Amino acid sequence: MAELLGQRSGGARRLRELLARPAPVLAPGAYDALSARLVEEAGFPAVYMTGFGTSAAYLGRPDVGLVTMSEMVDNARRIVQAVSTPVIADADTGYGNPINVVRTVRAYENAGVAAIHLEDQVAPKKCGHLEGKQVIPAAEMVEKIRAAVAARTDPDLVLIARTDARAVEGLDAALDRARRYREAGADVLFVEAPQSTDEIAAVATAFPDTPLLFNWAEGGKTPPLPLADLERLGYRLVLFPISTLLAATRAIREVLAGIRSGGTPAAVMDRLVPFDEFLDFIGLPEIRDLERRFSGLTTGAGTPAPHT
Repeated sequence: MAELLGQRSGGARRLRELLARPAPVLAPGAYDALSARLVEEAGFPAVYMTGFGTSAAYLGRPDVGLVTMSEMVDNARRIVQAVSTPVIADADTGYGNPINVVRTVRAYENAGVAAIHLEDQVAPKKCGHLEGKQVIPAAEMVEKIRAAVAARTDPDLVLIARTDARAVEGLDAALDRARRYREAGADVLFVEAPQSTDEIAAVATAFPDTPLLFNWAEGGKTPPLPLADLERLGYRLVLFPISTLLAATRAIREVLAGIRSGGTPAAVMDRLVPFDEFLDFIGLPEIRDLERRFSGLTTGAGTPAPHT
C-alpha cells in the first residue's frame, strides 16, 4: 500500500523494468482508488485505469466518449495517489488534435502515471469492443504520436499506441498503422480487438521485437487466450480491464437484493468484509500514526506533549 506521505515517483521507470523481464506484466483494471488498492493488495505489479470502468463509475454511463480529459486525469491522479505500483492509464484519443495531445500528455504525466495509451478512433470514441467505431487517417495519428513523444518531460513515460482499425479497415491495415505508430516513437503497440487466435498470432509475428499489449477484454470480441499462450507469442503487457467492475456490480446487486428482501443487511453480513478489517485496509492505522505524530498528544494521562 502507498503511504499517505510517501513518494510515488519513478513509476514509469519501474514499469519499463517490468516490461524488460521475461514474464508478461499483468495489470487488472481499476475504476477508482479503492479498486486500485485492491489490485495492489492482490499482488499485481501494475494497475490499469480503465476508461470503460471510469465512465461507468464516474458517470454511470457507457464508454462512448462522454468523460472529459480533466475527469480522466482526475481519476488517474486519485488512483496514483492511492497505490505504490505503476499506473497505466487510458487517455482515449488524446482529446483532440496533436496540440491537444501535448496538453493531455503533460496532464497525465503531472498526475504521476507510468504509461498512457492513445488510440486512433474518431472523437467521440467508443469502447474498443463495441460496434460502430470509426478511425482517423493514419497520418493524423502519426502526428499525434510524434506530439506525445515531444511532449513528455519524463523520458521513461511509456507511450502506448492503440489502433482500432481492425474493425474498420481489416487486420492488414491495422498492422500497417501499428508499424507507422512504432516508427513515430510509440514504446508499446496495442492492436485492439483481434477476432481470432490466428489474428492474435499474426500481430505477434508482425512485431517480434516490439513490446505488445494484449487486452484480455472480458466478454469482448477477442478470444480469451491462456496466459501461457500469450507469453509464448511474446505479449509483454496484459490488461484485464473490467473484471473488478463486473465483479463489484454483481456483488453489490446481490447484497442490495438481500437488504431489500430482509429489510436489513442482517442476512448478508457474512458476505461483507468486516468493518474493522476494512478500516485497516483503507489505512486507518496510518492515519492514527499521523495523528500521534502531529497532534502533540501523548498516550496515558492525556496531557499534551510539551513543544520543543
